[in-house]
Amino acid sequence: MNFPSLAFVVIVPEIVVTATALILLVVEMSSRPRRRLGQTGHAPALIALIGLLGAAGLSLASLGGPIAEFQGMARADDLAHGLNLIVLGAAVLGVLLAWEYIPRFSSLSAEYYALLLLAVVGMMILGKAVELITLFVGLEILSIALYVLTGFDRHHSSAAEAALKYFLLGAFASGFVLYGMALLYAETGSTFYADLATRGRSGFFALTGLGLLLVGFGFKLAVVPFHMWAPDAYQGAPTSVTAFMAVATKAAAFVALFRLLQALPAVSAASWAPVLAVLALLTMTLGNVAALRQRSLKRMLAYSSIAHAGYMLIGLVTGTTAGLQALLYYLVVYAFMNMGAFGVVAALERHEPAAPRDAEIAAAEGLFSRKPLLATVMAVFMLSLTGIPPLAGFFGKFYLFGAAVAAGWTWLAVAGVLNSVVSAYYYLRVTVAMFMKEPEPTPVPAQPLLADSLALALTVAVLGTLLWGLFTGPWWLDLSAVVAGR
Repeated sequence: MNFPSLAFVVIVPEIVVTATALILLVVEMSSRPRRRLGQTGHAPALIALIGLLGAAGLSLASLGGPIAEFQGMARADDLAHGLNLIVLGAAVLGVLLAWEYIPRFSSLSAEYYALLLLAVVGMMILGKAVELITLFVGLEILSIALYVLTGFDRHHSSAAEAALKYFLLGAFASGFVLYGMALLYAETGSTFYADLATRGRSGFFALTGLGLLLVGFGFKLAVVPFHMWAPDAYQGAPTSVTAFMAVATKAAAFVALFRLLQALPAVSAASWAPVLAVLALLTMTLGNVAALRQRSLKRMLAYSSIAHAGYMLIGLVTGTTAGLQALLYYLVVYAFMNMGAFGVVAALERHEPAAPRDAEIAAAEGLFSRKPLLATVMAVFMLSLTGIPPLAGFFGKFYLFGAAVAAGWTWLAVAGVLNSVVSAYYYLRVTVAMFMKEPEPTPVPAQPLLADSLALALTVAVLGTLLWGLFTGPWWLDLSAVVAGR
Protein backbone atom coordinates (compact mmCIF):
# COMPACT_ATOMS: atom_id res chain seq x y z
CA MET A 1 0.00 0.00 0.00
CA ASN A 2 1.40 3.39 -1.00
CA PHE A 3 0.69 6.21 1.39
CA PRO A 4 0.55 9.78 0.06
CA SER A 5 3.48 12.04 0.79
CA LEU A 6 2.16 14.89 2.93
CA ALA A 7 4.13 18.16 2.81
CA PHE A 8 3.51 19.13 6.43
CA VAL A 9 6.19 21.81 6.15
CA VAL A 10 3.58 23.94 4.35
CA ILE A 11 1.38 24.11 7.46
CA VAL A 12 4.04 24.12 10.19
CA PRO A 13 3.03 27.60 11.52
CA GLU A 14 -0.58 26.43 11.82
CA ILE A 15 0.55 23.26 13.60
CA VAL A 16 2.62 25.31 16.08
CA VAL A 17 -0.31 27.60 16.92
CA THR A 18 -2.73 24.66 17.23
CA ALA A 19 -0.32 22.78 19.50
CA THR A 20 0.03 25.89 21.67
CA ALA A 21 -3.76 26.10 22.02
CA LEU A 22 -3.89 22.45 23.13
CA ILE A 23 -1.06 23.02 25.61
CA LEU A 24 -3.02 25.92 27.08
CA LEU A 25 -6.01 23.65 27.67
CA VAL A 26 -3.79 21.07 29.39
CA VAL A 27 -2.28 23.82 31.56
CA GLU A 28 -5.77 24.99 32.46
CA MET A 29 -6.79 21.50 33.57
CA SER A 30 -3.68 21.07 35.72
CA SER A 31 -4.00 24.51 37.33
CA ARG A 32 -7.73 24.33 38.05
CA PRO A 33 -7.29 23.63 41.79
CA ARG A 34 -5.09 26.74 42.19
CA ARG A 35 -7.51 28.79 40.11
CA ARG A 36 -10.31 27.94 42.53
CA LEU A 37 -8.18 29.49 45.22
CA GLY A 38 -7.91 32.69 43.18
CA GLN A 39 -4.37 32.10 41.92
CA THR A 40 -4.71 32.79 38.19
CA GLY A 41 -1.22 33.95 37.15
CA HIS A 42 -0.04 34.95 33.70
CA ALA A 43 1.36 31.62 32.50
CA PRO A 44 -1.37 31.19 29.81
CA ALA A 45 -0.58 34.58 28.29
CA LEU A 46 3.14 33.80 28.28
CA ILE A 47 2.58 30.40 26.62
CA ALA A 48 0.35 32.01 23.99
CA LEU A 49 3.00 34.64 23.26
CA ILE A 50 5.71 32.00 22.84
CA GLY A 51 3.58 30.01 20.39
CA LEU A 52 2.62 33.08 18.37
CA LEU A 53 6.18 34.39 18.16
CA GLY A 54 7.45 30.94 17.16
CA ALA A 55 4.92 30.71 14.33
CA ALA A 56 5.76 34.28 13.25
CA GLY A 57 9.45 33.38 13.13
CA LEU A 58 8.70 30.39 10.88
CA SER A 59 6.57 32.53 8.56
CA LEU A 60 9.22 35.24 8.42
CA ALA A 61 11.90 32.68 7.55
CA SER A 62 9.72 31.39 4.69
CA LEU A 63 9.38 34.78 2.96
CA GLY A 64 10.95 34.72 -0.47
CA GLY A 65 11.18 30.94 -0.46
CA PRO A 66 9.77 28.48 -2.98
CA ILE A 67 6.03 28.07 -3.35
CA ALA A 68 4.69 24.82 -1.88
CA GLU A 69 1.27 23.18 -1.62
CA PHE A 70 -0.31 20.75 0.82
CA GLN A 71 -2.25 18.15 -1.19
CA GLY A 72 -3.50 20.88 -3.49
CA MET A 73 -5.62 22.30 -0.64
CA ALA A 74 -3.29 24.90 0.89
CA ARG A 75 -0.73 27.08 -0.86
CA ALA A 76 2.27 28.57 0.94
CA ASP A 77 3.52 31.61 -0.99
CA ASP A 78 4.59 35.12 -0.04
CA LEU A 79 0.96 36.25 0.14
CA ALA A 80 0.20 33.53 2.71
CA HIS A 81 3.38 34.24 4.67
CA GLY A 82 2.64 37.97 4.67
CA LEU A 83 -0.89 37.34 5.93
CA ASN A 84 0.49 35.06 8.65
CA LEU A 85 2.77 37.85 9.87
CA ILE A 86 -0.12 40.35 9.96
CA VAL A 87 -2.48 37.98 11.80
CA LEU A 88 0.19 36.73 14.22
CA GLY A 89 1.36 40.28 14.90
CA ALA A 90 -2.22 41.35 15.63
CA ALA A 91 -2.60 38.33 17.92
CA VAL A 92 0.59 39.24 19.82
CA LEU A 93 -0.75 42.74 20.40
CA GLY A 94 -4.11 41.19 21.34
CA VAL A 95 -2.44 39.02 23.99
CA LEU A 96 -0.63 42.05 25.42
CA LEU A 97 -3.93 43.97 25.55
CA ALA A 98 -5.63 41.05 27.31
CA TRP A 99 -2.77 40.29 29.75
CA GLU A 100 -4.14 42.47 32.56
CA TYR A 101 -7.53 43.17 30.97
CA ILE A 102 -9.15 39.72 31.01
CA PRO A 103 -8.39 38.93 34.70
CA ARG A 104 -10.43 42.03 35.61
CA PHE A 105 -13.66 40.11 34.92
CA SER A 106 -12.79 36.45 34.29
CA SER A 107 -10.55 33.71 35.68
CA LEU A 108 -10.73 31.73 32.43
CA SER A 109 -7.53 33.14 30.96
CA ALA A 110 -6.31 29.84 29.48
CA GLU A 111 -9.61 29.29 27.70
CA TYR A 112 -9.52 32.84 26.37
CA TYR A 113 -6.05 32.47 24.85
CA ALA A 114 -6.84 29.02 23.48
CA LEU A 115 -9.84 30.45 21.63
CA LEU A 116 -7.75 33.37 20.39
CA LEU A 117 -5.14 30.97 19.01
CA LEU A 118 -7.78 28.82 17.32
CA ALA A 119 -9.17 31.95 15.65
CA VAL A 120 -5.63 32.66 14.43
CA VAL A 121 -5.38 29.14 13.00
CA GLY A 122 -8.64 29.64 11.09
CA MET A 123 -7.37 32.91 9.65
CA MET A 124 -4.07 31.37 8.58
CA ILE A 125 -5.91 28.49 6.89
CA LEU A 126 -8.20 30.98 5.17
CA GLY A 127 -5.20 32.78 3.66
CA LYS A 128 -3.60 29.58 2.37
CA ALA A 129 -6.75 27.85 1.12
CA VAL A 130 -6.82 26.98 -2.59
CA GLU A 131 -9.75 24.58 -2.28
CA LEU A 132 -13.34 25.43 -1.41
CA ILE A 133 -13.84 22.99 1.48
CA THR A 134 -10.54 24.07 3.06
CA LEU A 135 -11.70 27.66 2.69
CA PHE A 136 -14.97 26.89 4.46
CA VAL A 137 -13.24 24.99 7.27
CA GLY A 138 -10.88 27.91 7.93
CA LEU A 139 -13.79 30.34 7.85
CA GLU A 140 -15.79 28.34 10.39
CA ILE A 141 -12.84 27.76 12.74
CA LEU A 142 -12.18 31.48 13.04
CA SER A 143 -15.89 32.35 13.20
CA ILE A 144 -16.84 29.92 15.98
CA ALA A 145 -13.87 31.00 18.10
CA LEU A 146 -14.78 34.67 17.66
CA TYR A 147 -18.45 34.05 18.48
CA VAL A 148 -17.41 32.67 21.88
CA LEU A 149 -14.80 35.38 22.47
CA THR A 150 -17.37 38.10 21.73
CA GLY A 151 -19.56 36.84 24.58
CA PHE A 152 -16.65 35.99 26.86
CA ASP A 153 -17.62 38.59 29.47
CA ARG A 154 -20.46 36.76 31.20
CA HIS A 155 -21.09 39.62 33.64
CA HIS A 156 -22.78 41.77 31.02
CA SER A 157 -25.90 41.10 29.01
CA SER A 158 -24.52 43.39 26.29
CA ALA A 159 -21.73 40.86 25.59
CA ALA A 160 -24.24 38.00 25.31
CA GLU A 161 -26.43 40.11 23.03
CA ALA A 162 -23.43 41.02 20.86
CA ALA A 163 -22.35 37.38 20.61
CA LEU A 164 -25.87 36.25 19.68
CA LYS A 165 -26.20 38.87 16.93
CA TYR A 166 -22.74 38.04 15.62
CA PHE A 167 -23.51 34.31 15.68
CA LEU A 168 -26.88 34.55 13.94
CA LEU A 169 -25.70 36.85 11.17
CA GLY A 170 -22.41 34.96 10.88
CA ALA A 171 -24.27 31.68 10.42
CA PHE A 172 -26.45 33.39 7.84
CA ALA A 173 -23.30 34.52 6.01
CA SER A 174 -21.83 31.01 6.17
CA GLY A 175 -24.96 29.75 4.44
CA PHE A 176 -24.39 32.18 1.55
CA VAL A 177 -20.76 31.03 1.29
CA LEU A 178 -21.78 27.37 1.27
CA TYR A 179 -24.47 27.85 -1.37
CA GLY A 180 -22.03 29.81 -3.51
CA MET A 181 -19.49 27.01 -3.26
CA ALA A 182 -22.15 24.48 -4.24
CA LEU A 183 -22.95 26.44 -7.40
CA LEU A 184 -19.26 26.70 -8.32
CA TYR A 185 -18.96 22.94 -7.84
CA ALA A 186 -22.01 22.41 -10.06
CA GLU A 187 -20.33 24.55 -12.73
CA THR A 188 -16.94 22.83 -12.69
CA GLY A 189 -17.35 19.47 -10.90
CA SER A 190 -14.44 20.27 -8.59
CA THR A 191 -13.68 22.20 -5.41
CA PHE A 192 -10.01 22.86 -6.25
CA TYR A 193 -9.13 26.38 -7.37
CA ALA A 194 -6.87 25.02 -10.12
CA ASP A 195 -9.85 23.18 -11.62
CA LEU A 196 -12.11 26.20 -11.23
CA ALA A 197 -9.61 28.18 -13.29
CA THR A 198 -9.40 25.64 -16.13
CA ARG A 199 -12.97 24.31 -16.26
CA GLY A 200 -14.95 27.36 -15.22
CA ARG A 201 -17.22 29.20 -17.64
CA SER A 202 -18.95 32.52 -17.34
CA GLY A 203 -22.32 30.84 -16.94
CA PHE A 204 -25.27 31.29 -14.64
CA PHE A 205 -23.93 28.99 -11.93
CA ALA A 206 -20.51 30.68 -11.87
CA LEU A 207 -21.91 34.21 -11.73
CA THR A 208 -24.55 33.35 -9.11
CA GLY A 209 -22.06 31.35 -7.05
CA LEU A 210 -19.58 34.23 -7.08
CA GLY A 211 -22.37 36.64 -6.12
CA LEU A 212 -23.36 34.51 -3.11
CA LEU A 213 -19.72 34.24 -2.05
CA LEU A 214 -19.36 38.03 -2.24
CA VAL A 215 -22.40 38.38 0.02
CA GLY A 216 -20.92 35.93 2.53
CA PHE A 217 -17.54 37.65 2.56
CA GLY A 218 -19.33 41.00 2.76
CA PHE A 219 -20.73 39.94 6.14
CA LYS A 220 -17.29 38.86 7.39
CA LEU A 221 -15.72 42.13 6.23
CA ALA A 222 -18.61 44.30 7.55
CA VAL A 223 -19.17 45.75 4.08
CA VAL A 224 -22.32 47.83 3.55
CA PRO A 225 -25.12 46.66 3.42
CA PHE A 226 -23.91 43.59 5.36
CA HIS A 227 -22.40 45.57 8.23
CA MET A 228 -25.26 45.71 10.71
CA TRP A 229 -23.70 43.25 13.18
CA ALA A 230 -20.38 45.08 13.56
CA PRO A 231 -21.24 48.08 15.80
CA ASP A 232 -23.11 45.95 18.36
CA ALA A 233 -20.53 43.15 18.32
CA TYR A 234 -17.58 45.53 18.61
CA GLN A 235 -19.20 47.48 21.44
CA GLY A 236 -20.38 44.48 23.45
CA ALA A 237 -17.25 42.33 23.14
CA PRO A 238 -14.28 42.71 25.49
CA THR A 239 -12.07 45.46 24.06
CA SER A 240 -9.10 43.14 23.55
CA VAL A 241 -11.33 40.89 21.41
CA THR A 242 -12.71 43.83 19.46
CA ALA A 243 -9.22 45.10 18.65
CA PHE A 244 -8.07 41.71 17.39
CA MET A 245 -11.06 40.77 15.27
CA ALA A 246 -11.36 44.24 13.73
CA VAL A 247 -7.89 43.79 12.24
CA ALA A 248 -7.19 40.08 11.76
CA THR A 249 -10.58 39.04 10.36
CA LYS A 250 -10.34 41.69 7.65
CA ALA A 251 -6.82 40.63 6.70
CA ALA A 252 -7.73 36.95 6.33
CA ALA A 253 -11.00 37.60 4.49
CA PHE A 254 -9.43 40.00 1.99
CA VAL A 255 -6.65 37.56 1.11
CA ALA A 256 -9.13 34.69 0.77
CA LEU A 257 -11.40 36.80 -1.43
CA PHE A 258 -8.47 37.76 -3.65
CA ARG A 259 -7.49 34.13 -4.16
CA LEU A 260 -11.09 33.24 -4.99
CA LEU A 261 -11.45 36.01 -7.56
CA GLN A 262 -8.14 35.00 -9.10
CA ALA A 263 -9.35 31.39 -9.40
CA LEU A 264 -12.26 32.39 -11.66
CA PRO A 265 -10.69 33.88 -14.79
CA ALA A 266 -13.79 32.93 -16.78
CA VAL A 267 -15.73 35.47 -14.70
CA SER A 268 -13.97 38.61 -15.90
CA ALA A 269 -13.09 41.54 -13.68
CA ALA A 270 -15.56 43.58 -15.72
CA SER A 271 -18.31 41.56 -13.98
CA TRP A 272 -17.25 41.94 -10.35
CA ALA A 273 -15.00 45.02 -10.21
CA PRO A 274 -17.84 47.57 -10.66
CA VAL A 275 -19.85 45.77 -7.96
CA LEU A 276 -16.93 45.92 -5.53
CA ALA A 277 -16.34 49.57 -6.45
CA VAL A 278 -19.92 50.51 -5.57
CA LEU A 279 -19.69 48.51 -2.33
CA ALA A 280 -16.43 50.31 -1.49
CA LEU A 281 -18.07 53.69 -2.06
CA LEU A 282 -21.13 52.82 0.04
CA THR A 283 -19.04 51.26 2.81
CA MET A 284 -16.59 54.12 3.29
CA THR A 285 -19.34 56.74 3.06
CA LEU A 286 -21.84 55.14 5.45
CA GLY A 287 -19.10 54.16 7.90
CA ASN A 288 -17.76 57.70 8.13
CA VAL A 289 -21.15 59.41 8.23
CA ALA A 290 -22.46 57.06 10.94
CA ALA A 291 -19.30 57.55 13.03
CA LEU A 292 -19.95 61.31 13.18
CA ARG A 293 -22.79 60.96 15.68
CA GLN A 294 -21.32 58.33 18.02
CA ARG A 295 -20.57 59.06 21.67
CA SER A 296 -19.11 55.66 22.49
CA LEU A 297 -15.44 55.33 21.56
CA LYS A 298 -15.81 51.64 20.69
CA ARG A 299 -18.88 52.26 18.56
CA MET A 300 -17.15 55.16 16.82
CA LEU A 301 -14.16 52.93 16.06
CA ALA A 302 -16.54 50.20 14.87
CA TYR A 303 -18.00 52.50 12.22
CA SER A 304 -14.46 53.68 11.48
CA SER A 305 -13.55 50.03 10.88
CA ILE A 306 -16.42 49.74 8.42
CA ALA A 307 -15.14 52.81 6.57
CA HIS A 308 -11.63 51.38 6.41
CA ALA A 309 -13.04 48.16 4.94
CA GLY A 310 -14.30 50.39 2.13
CA TYR A 311 -10.83 51.84 1.61
CA MET A 312 -9.32 48.35 1.53
CA LEU A 313 -11.83 47.16 -1.06
CA ILE A 314 -10.19 49.61 -3.47
CA GLY A 315 -7.12 47.39 -3.49
CA LEU A 316 -9.22 44.45 -4.71
CA VAL A 317 -11.09 46.55 -7.27
CA THR A 318 -7.87 47.45 -9.08
CA GLY A 319 -6.98 43.81 -9.71
CA THR A 320 -3.31 44.78 -10.11
CA THR A 321 -0.09 43.88 -8.31
CA ALA A 322 0.19 47.45 -7.03
CA GLY A 323 -3.35 47.29 -5.64
CA LEU A 324 -2.76 43.99 -3.82
CA GLN A 325 0.56 45.15 -2.39
CA ALA A 326 -1.03 48.41 -1.25
CA LEU A 327 -3.83 46.41 0.39
CA LEU A 328 -1.35 44.22 2.32
CA TYR A 329 0.60 47.31 3.32
CA TYR A 330 -2.57 49.04 4.50
CA LEU A 331 -3.52 46.00 6.58
CA VAL A 332 -0.19 46.24 8.43
CA VAL A 333 -0.69 49.97 9.01
CA TYR A 334 -4.28 49.42 10.12
CA ALA A 335 -3.17 46.78 12.62
CA PHE A 336 -0.81 49.22 14.33
CA MET A 337 -3.09 52.23 14.51
CA ASN A 338 -6.40 50.47 15.15
CA MET A 339 -5.17 48.10 17.86
CA GLY A 340 -3.37 51.00 19.48
CA ALA A 341 -6.58 53.05 19.53
CA PHE A 342 -8.53 50.18 21.10
CA GLY A 343 -5.71 49.78 23.63
CA VAL A 344 -6.26 53.36 24.78
CA VAL A 345 -10.01 52.68 24.97
CA ALA A 346 -9.24 49.71 27.25
CA ALA A 347 -7.19 52.04 29.45
CA LEU A 348 -10.09 54.51 29.69
CA GLU A 349 -12.69 51.95 30.74
CA ARG A 350 -13.88 51.74 34.33
CA HIS A 351 -12.06 49.27 36.57
CA GLU A 352 -15.04 47.78 38.37
CA PRO A 353 -16.00 44.20 37.36
CA ALA A 354 -19.60 45.24 36.69
CA ALA A 355 -18.65 48.35 34.69
CA PRO A 356 -19.36 48.33 30.94
CA ARG A 357 -16.46 47.34 28.65
CA ASP A 358 -16.59 50.67 26.86
CA ALA A 359 -15.74 54.33 27.32
CA GLU A 360 -17.47 57.37 25.95
CA ILE A 361 -15.65 60.27 24.35
CA ALA A 362 -16.37 62.18 27.56
CA ALA A 363 -13.96 59.83 29.36
CA ALA A 364 -11.14 61.29 27.24
CA GLU A 365 -11.87 64.90 28.21
CA GLY A 366 -8.86 66.49 29.82
CA LEU A 367 -6.83 63.29 29.44
CA PHE A 368 -3.68 65.27 28.62
CA SER A 369 -3.73 66.91 32.04
CA ARG A 370 -4.10 63.50 33.74
CA LYS A 371 -2.08 61.17 31.50
CA PRO A 372 -0.16 63.29 28.99
CA LEU A 373 1.70 60.36 27.43
CA LEU A 374 -1.49 58.34 26.95
CA ALA A 375 -3.22 61.34 25.36
CA THR A 376 -0.29 61.93 23.01
CA VAL A 377 -0.29 58.28 21.92
CA MET A 378 -4.04 58.37 21.25
CA ALA A 379 -3.61 61.57 19.23
CA VAL A 380 -1.03 59.80 17.04
CA PHE A 381 -3.50 56.99 16.35
CA MET A 382 -6.37 59.39 15.60
CA LEU A 383 -4.26 61.47 13.21
CA SER A 384 -2.95 58.36 11.48
CA LEU A 385 -6.46 56.95 11.02
CA THR A 386 -7.40 60.30 9.47
CA GLY A 387 -4.47 60.07 7.06
CA ILE A 388 -2.31 62.95 8.25
CA PRO A 389 1.32 62.86 6.99
CA PRO A 390 3.93 61.70 7.86
CA LEU A 391 2.12 58.98 9.83
CA ALA A 392 1.67 55.48 8.44
CA GLY A 393 -2.05 55.97 7.80
CA PHE A 394 -1.25 58.67 5.24
CA PHE A 395 1.10 56.41 3.30
CA GLY A 396 -1.39 53.54 3.43
CA LYS A 397 -4.11 55.65 1.82
CA PHE A 398 -1.62 57.24 -0.59
CA TYR A 399 -0.56 53.85 -1.98
CA LEU A 400 -4.14 52.53 -2.15
CA PHE A 401 -5.52 55.59 -3.91
CA GLY A 402 -2.46 55.76 -6.17
CA ALA A 403 -3.02 52.16 -7.28
CA ALA A 404 -6.67 53.01 -8.00
CA VAL A 405 -5.71 55.98 -10.19
CA ALA A 406 -3.12 53.90 -12.05
CA ALA A 407 -5.75 51.23 -12.74
CA GLY A 408 -8.28 53.76 -14.09
CA TRP A 409 -10.46 54.05 -10.97
CA THR A 410 -9.84 57.77 -10.43
CA TRP A 411 -13.39 58.51 -9.26
CA LEU A 412 -13.06 55.88 -6.54
CA ALA A 413 -9.76 57.37 -5.36
CA VAL A 414 -11.37 60.83 -5.22
CA ALA A 415 -14.25 59.38 -3.18
CA GLY A 416 -11.70 57.88 -0.78
CA VAL A 417 -9.97 61.25 -0.35
CA LEU A 418 -13.29 63.03 0.31
CA ASN A 419 -14.28 60.38 2.85
CA SER A 420 -10.94 60.83 4.60
CA VAL A 421 -11.77 64.52 4.95
CA VAL A 422 -15.14 63.62 6.51
CA SER A 423 -13.47 61.22 8.93
CA ALA A 424 -11.21 63.99 10.21
CA TYR A 425 -14.16 65.43 12.13
CA TYR A 426 -14.77 62.53 14.48
CA TYR A 427 -11.11 61.57 14.86
CA LEU A 428 -10.12 65.13 15.71
CA ARG A 429 -13.10 65.43 18.06
CA VAL A 430 -11.39 62.88 20.30
CA THR A 431 -8.11 64.80 20.08
CA VAL A 432 -9.84 68.07 20.95
CA ALA A 433 -11.50 66.43 23.96
CA MET A 434 -8.15 65.20 25.26
CA PHE A 435 -6.14 68.41 24.80
CA MET A 436 -8.58 71.32 24.80
CA LYS A 437 -11.22 70.41 27.37
CA GLU A 438 -10.95 70.47 31.12
CA PRO A 439 -11.39 67.17 32.96
CA GLU A 440 -14.53 66.64 35.00
CA PRO A 441 -14.23 67.13 38.78
CA THR A 442 -14.43 63.34 39.09
CA PRO A 443 -12.88 61.97 35.89
CA VAL A 444 -14.33 58.84 34.33
CA PRO A 445 -12.45 56.69 35.14
CA ALA A 446 -10.57 58.32 38.01
CA GLN A 447 -7.30 56.60 37.06
CA PRO A 448 -6.96 55.05 33.62
CA LEU A 449 -5.62 51.51 33.63
CA LEU A 450 -2.10 51.39 32.17
CA ALA A 451 -0.50 48.07 33.05
CA ASP A 452 2.99 47.19 31.84
CA SER A 453 1.66 44.82 29.16
CA LEU A 454 -0.73 47.48 27.86
CA ALA A 455 2.08 50.04 27.85
CA LEU A 456 4.22 47.63 25.81
CA ALA A 457 1.41 47.05 23.31
CA LEU A 458 0.86 50.79 22.92
CA THR A 459 4.59 51.36 22.49
CA VAL A 460 4.80 48.80 19.68
CA ALA A 461 1.67 50.22 18.04
CA VAL A 462 2.80 53.84 18.18
CA LEU A 463 6.30 53.02 16.90
CA GLY A 464 4.75 51.11 14.00
CA THR A 465 2.43 54.02 13.27
CA LEU A 466 5.29 56.51 13.32
CA LEU A 467 7.99 54.53 11.55
CA TRP A 468 6.38 51.97 9.22
CA GLY A 469 5.35 54.52 6.62
CA LEU A 470 8.71 56.33 6.67
CA PHE A 471 10.96 53.29 6.29
CA THR A 472 8.97 50.86 4.15
CA GLY A 473 6.23 50.68 1.54
CA PRO A 474 4.11 48.26 -0.50
CA TRP A 475 7.30 46.72 -1.86
CA TRP A 476 7.90 44.97 1.48
CA LEU A 477 6.33 41.99 -0.33
CA ASP A 478 6.76 41.28 -4.04
CA LEU A 479 3.42 39.79 -5.03
CA SER A 480 3.77 40.03 -8.81
CA ALA A 481 4.12 36.24 -9.12
CA VAL A 482 1.01 35.72 -6.97
CA VAL A 483 -1.08 38.09 -9.09
CA ALA A 484 0.23 36.43 -12.26
CA GLY A 485 -0.95 33.06 -10.91
CA ARG A 486 2.53 31.56 -10.67
